Amino acid sequence: MSRILPILFAVLAALLTLPALAQDSVFEIPELNAGLGPVPDRIDLRTPRSAMASFLRAARDGDWDAAAHVLDLAETPPERQPVEGPVLARQLFDVIDRKAVLDWGILIDRPDALQTRGGENAPQAGEPRRSLLLRDLPLDLVPAAIRLNRVQPADAEDAVWIFPSETVRDVPALHRAYGPSRFEMMLPEMLRTDAFGGLMWWELIGMPLLLAGAIAIGWVVHRILRWLWRRADGRVATGILRALSTPLIIASVTTLVWWVTGRVFVFSGRIEVFLAPAVAIGFVTAILLFIVNGVEVLLDNLIAPGKDVDLTRAEQTEARILATRLNAAKRVLVVVVFGIGTVIVLTSANLFQDIGLSLLASAGALTLVVGFAARSILGNVLASLQIALNQSARVGDRVVYKDELCHVERIHMTFVQLRNWDGTRLVVPVEEFVSETFSNWSLQEPAMLRVLELRLDPAADVEALRQAFHKALSEVADTDLGEELGDLDGASVNVSGQDVFGMEVWFSLPCTDPNTSWEVACAVRERLLARAARIEQDTGKPVFPRNVAAGAT
Repeated sequence: MSRILPILFAVLAALLTLPALAQDSVFEIPELNAGLGPVPDRIDLRTPRSAMASFLRAARDGDWDAAAHVLDLAETPPERQPVEGPVLARQLFDVIDRKAVLDWGILIDRPDALQTRGGENAPQAGEPRRSLLLRDLPLDLVPAAIRLNRVQPADAEDAVWIFPSETVRDVPALHRAYGPSRFEMMLPEMLRTDAFGGLMWWELIGMPLLLAGAIAIGWVVHRILRWLWRRADGRVATGILRALSTPLIIASVTTLVWWVTGRVFVFSGRIEVFLAPAVAIGFVTAILLFIVNGVEVLLDNLIAPGKDVDLTRAEQTEARILATRLNAAKRVLVVVVFGIGTVIVLTSANLFQDIGLSLLASAGALTLVVGFAARSILGNVLASLQIALNQSARVGDRVVYKDELCHVERIHMTFVQLRNWDGTRLVVPVEEFVSETFSNWSLQEPAMLRVLELRLDPAADVEALRQAFHKALSEVADTDLGEELGDLDGASVNVSGQDVFGMEVWFSLPCTDPNTSWEVACAVRERLLARAARIEQDTGKPVFPRNVAAGAT
């Protein structure tokens, strides 16, 4: 019995609150459109979806008298409602048609607009609604809200869904801002009729014209900038003009689209839903590219080592470190700017609100989509940032990558450019470069030992070859490469191994700079092999193996 009483009290309390809940789910008004007369049969105001559908059907048919019944004309005197109501209905339809892509998912086909499905992302699921926001549109200082409200007139039995008086009050101002332009009203009536796909004929003609105009102005700006940078004096001025070229072209094209779509062609919502984000993306991209390119030019011309500085030289260690740190700073700047630009575009363009894709509006789903689409690019960008920060390979370093002896010429956002010994370039994705093991000859101490590995005949005179090696070093020391040789006391000759093919001998030569050690090793090897051939000729004893051991392949 003690358990039943609390349950009964809870049920009784819930029953007592039902009238209050029902009352809270509507807005009570004294009367509704007394000057319009009876509601036509074609207008169904019982649910949000039927009210919107009735309004759009009446508007498409040009029945503005019927469409006016979906508006709350409480602020219009009853005697003026038959005249002003149809005008306001037509103006509201123009605004909705051009600026509001309707999300029919929120227009529930129930009188109480109760959403039966939802979870933590739909906090009002399971509750009756009395107001639905269709779209917020910028208007002066305060945005204007286009809503549908559920109202209960005092002289009516049932509640109805209509556009509230607050929305109707803003309709004239919204129509001036987003309705047909003067240019459109000057067009022949035939061009302002519907063609197909919900678009008018002038829109089908205007879009190609707008695209052609955008291409033309971009080409003109490019030609002007190209003419200017060819006549600019100084490396900094030329670099700045080149850096500003792309953002200025994007800004000029975006400005043209923005001005035309606001003054000449006010496109309908099916096109505007893509144009508005495109304009926002264009302006943000132009500004961010201006910042990134401008900073990069200033860093390259005022701080970074000049283009005439050979970063491969041993004495340019500090310059290599500075160049690599500047690369890291550029990567950080690009990542930060990209993040800021993404936030600005998503918050200003209202892309997901316009299209009505609630799934993509969630941060988790958006992250998954962007991450999946750009996983390779993002991976390379982060790898580029990693290699620039940890300095495992610096600009100008000599590395051995997949048996290729190269200089690191450039660490780009998505690839590493390596210059091979023969002048060819090896372009490697950054993510692949950092995932492979490579040898960096320029890290730590610049001095290094180069080892010439030669396989000799088992009967070869190692001592004679040792003397020949030191003579070869002395000859190289008298050439232009002599300053690249280290302390010759560090040179050595060692028998490192022996098998059926012969013996393996290491000739170690000290080098001061890993960036020139390969050239030094080639010069010493050439002279050593020449002396080995003379020793073989003078003594008649083989130096290099003549025969292959039996069974060897």
